[in-house]
Amino acid sequence: MIPIAKPILGPDEQKAILDVITSGQLVQGPKVREFETRFAELCGVEHAVAVSSGTTALHLALLAHQIGESDEVITSPFSFIASANCALYVGARPVFVDIEPNYFTIDPAEIEARITPRTKAIIPVHLYGQACEMDAIVGIAEKYHLAIIEDACQAHGGLYKGRPVGSFGTACYSLYATKNMTTIEGGMLVTNDAQIAERARLLRNHGSPKTYQHVILGYNMRMTDLSAAVGLVQLAKLKEWNSIRRANAAYLSEKLAQVEGVVTPKVRLEGEHVFHQYTIRIPDRDNAAQRLREKGVGVGIHYPTPIHQQPLYQDLGYADVLPVAEAACREVLSLPVHPSLTRADLDFIVRAVASL
Repeated sequence: MIPIAKPILGPDEQKAILDVITSGQLVQGPKVREFETRFAELCGVEHAVAVSSGTTALHLALLAHQIGESDEVITSPFSFIASANCALYVGARPVFVDIEPNYFTIDPAEIEARITPRTKAIIPVHLYGQACEMDAIVGIAEKYHLAIIEDACQAHGGLYKGRPVGSFGTACYSLYATKNMTTIEGGMLVTNDAQIAERARLLRNHGSPKTYQHVILGYNMRMTDLSAAVGLVQLAKLKEWNSIRRANAAYLSEKLAQVEGVVTPKVRLEGEHVFHQYTIRIPDRDNAAQRLREKGVGVGIHYPTPIHQQPLYQDLGYADVLPVAEAACREVLSLPVHPSLTRADLDFIVRAVASL
C-alpha cells in the first residue's frame, strides 16, 4: 500500500531528542526559543510563539485579539473543523463564506456581504498548502478594521506574490505528524504585533510572566523542548521537501490530465503551492476511493462534510447554503504526494486512477 502520508523521522531527529533528554531541560527551554526564532524567519515575521497544537494556536490567536462573546469571525466552511471551532472556544460565532471553485480557498468576493457590526476578524484558510487571495482579503480587512488570523496549518513555506504565507496578520500553524514538517504534535502562532505575541505567551503558560505569578487567566498550551528539537531538524529540510512535493504534484497533474473525468488541482499563479495535499475532483468519489485502496493506493477525503453541515453546527442552528463547498465535499479525493514517493510509486498511482 502506498500511504497517503509518510512522516520522515530518522537519525537526525532521534539524535536531537536524545540530546534534549541528556540536557535535562525538557519543557519550553532553549530549544523552544531557538525553534521560535527560526520559524519566525521562515514566515518573515518578528515573533513566533510555540504551542501544543495547531488548534491551540488558533484558540490563542482569538484570545490574544480579545475576540469573545457576541463577536463574529468569517471563515471557510471547507476545512478541518478547528478553523471554525476556535471561534466557539471563545464564545464567538463563526460565519461561513463559500469557496473559490478552482482553489478551494475562501472567496473574497463573498466576504463583504457577510460582514456585520459584530465582525471582528477574517480567518482565511490556506487549504492544502495553497495561499488564499490575500490582496483582496487584506483590502477588506483594512476597509472594515478587521483582524486577519491566517489558518496556515497546511501551508508551511507557502508564498503569495513572493511573500511568506503567515506574514499578513496573525497566523497559526499545525506541526502534527503528517504535516509538511512536524514536531510529532505541536503548533506555532506567528505575528509582527509585539502585543499579540506577548499576550499569546502569557496565555499559553497559565497567564504567568514569571514563576508563580499569574496576571491573566491562562492555559497549559506549551511546547516541549523534545518537540522543538525535532522541529528544528525538520525545518532545515522543509525547503527541499516542499520542492519534492511540488515536483510530484506537477508529474501527477501532467499524467492525470489525460484521464477522463479527473480534474487536477489548479495552482494560483500569484502563489507558491506547497502541496500538503494533492487533491483531485472525480465523479463517484466514494466508489473511486474504495477501488483505489483495493488497488494499493492510500487516499484521503479532505473533507467529506462542510463544517456548517456537521452535527455540531446543525445543532447550533446553522442552515447556510454554500453550494461550491458542498459540491467540493462530494468530489474531492487526495492522492499521495509526500516526499518519500518514488517515480515508480507515482506511475503506479497514475495507472490506478486511469483504470477506474
